[in-house]
Formats: sequence, structure tokens, C-alpha cells
Amino acid sequence: MNANETSASQTNFGITLPYPKWFCRTVYALSCWVRLRLPATPNGTSGSESVCVCVCACVCVSVNGYFHHTQRECHFTSGDLKDLEFIDRYVFNKDEYIRYNSTLKKFIGFTEHGVRNAERWNQDGFSDQAYGNLDGYCRPNSELELQNILGHSVEPLVKVKSVKSGSQRHSTMLVCSAYNFYPEGIKLTWLRDGKEVKTDVTSTEELYDGDWYYQIHSYLELTPTSGETTACKVEHSSFSEPKVFKWDPSTLDGERNKVIIGASGLVLGLILSLAGVIYYKKKSTGRILVPTS
Repeated sequence: MNANETSASQTNFGITLPYPKWFCRTVYALSCWVRLRLPATPNGTSGSESVCVCVCACVCVSVNGYFHHTQRECHFTSGDLKDLEFIDRYVFNKDEYIRYNSTLKKFIGFTEHGVRNAERWNQDGFSDQAYGNLDGYCRPNSELELQNILGHSVEPLVKVKSVKSGSQRHSTMLVCSAYNFYPEGIKLTWLRDGKEVKTDVTSTEELYDGDWYYQIHSYLELTPTSGETTACKVEHSSFSEPKVFKWDPSTLDGERNKVIIGASGLVLGLILSLAGVIYYKKKSTGRILVPTS
């Protein structure tokens, strides 16, 4: 690390301290990544996993190659913030030595130095001061996160089409693709004449695009019958109710027609080429070569 990195300074929540730029950027980026991955079920309710909303006040200090940083975190699993929890971590050279937990209402030490300071801070009223951050720091910032980021949703772009089937049992394979939806938590269901299909169905996991959006694909192998309706039902928190996307069998006929037209063009081209070769040979054999001096 060069001198410019260790001597740099930046204001972080009203506090100006020297710190290594790369270190704070890394901590903040990881916190934001955890924050934005909000689990949700298709009906829009929160999932059972813990959501860490790191409205992160990261203060880093670097002195002669030693690093110290404090990190504030706000944890909750419900949208009403009833289980809101404030965590304040103190880390030296990547080792956490003391932590405040608002649920326990006290500091906990993890090293000899941390245990000694935790006992002192719990006795001198510093733990009561830290508990005030639950309502003074976590609650307003978590409400902003829920309102402006985690509460938003984007409808998926859904496409249903036929692809080449690799199975000998069925002549057709359909794919139902959902693109660019947020948050994660989506359900794709195949329907044939309104009834759910569970056999000959394979699906991918929800794939993270890296830009907050997700995509998923579900495949159905079948042999279409005349008059049958095949559709893909999509359930997502951005929908007020499930949406059904029907497959148009005429697209399959169109694809077959393209193949037939392409094959016919190829055969016609071969016939014309062969006729040209035969005509050229006949013209060549009818000529009399006259020697020249």
C-alpha cells in the first residue's frame, strides 16, 4: 500500500478520519450486496431468511500497516421492523474483538482486550447510549431502505416459445423465460388445458444478472394435440395476481415452414447446379478442337 492510500481522508457520517481507500470501499460494497438481496415469495411477503440492511457507517483507521474499523448494521426479517436489531462491530486487523447487540442490550468481548472493555462499557452506561441507536439510527434508515429500495419491484418480461427437442419421447420442447424481474422469488407453472403439468418439466434456478435483475427458465417436453391450450403461469410480487402466458402453436408451424422452405431452396439450388454442369459438358463434347500453328 502506498503513502497516498494510508494518508487519505474522507467524511463518513460527520466523522473525518484517515483510512485506506480500498479497505472501506470493500467493506461498503459487501454490505450493500447483502442489503439488496431481499428474499421474497411470489405473493410479495418477505421470506424466512434474515435480511441484513447495512445502512453502514464504516469508519476505518490505518496506522503503520494496522487497520481498525467499526461497522454498524441493522438486521430485520419483517417489513414492520418488529424484530429490528442494531449491531455495532469493532474490528482490528480483520479480527472482531468487541460487539454491541441491541437484543442483548450489552457489549460482548471476543478477545482479552475486548472482554475487558465490554465489562467497562456495560458498567459506565455506554451500553445504554448504544441502545439509543436502535431507534435513532436503525429505524429511520431502515424505513428509508424499505420505502425506496426494498419495497420496489419490477415486472418480469415473459416469453413462451418452442425450441429444439432433444428427447425421443416428445416432438416438441417449450421454454418459458422470465427476464429482468426484481426482487427474486418467482414461480413458473406449466398448464395444459388449465391443468398443472408436473411431469417432463425442468427449470433453472433464479439467475442473478449482476444489475439487480434476475432471470429464470422453465422447459416442458410434450407432443402437441389439436385444439389443446398450453400456457405458462407466472407468479411474482410485482403482479397483483398470477398472469398466464399462452403458447401460440402457429409459431411451431411457422418454424417448420421455414425449414421446409430452406430445404426446398437447397434442393432447387443443387438441381440447377447439376443442370448447369450437364449443359456445360454437352457443349464441351460437341466442339471440334482445331490445332493452331
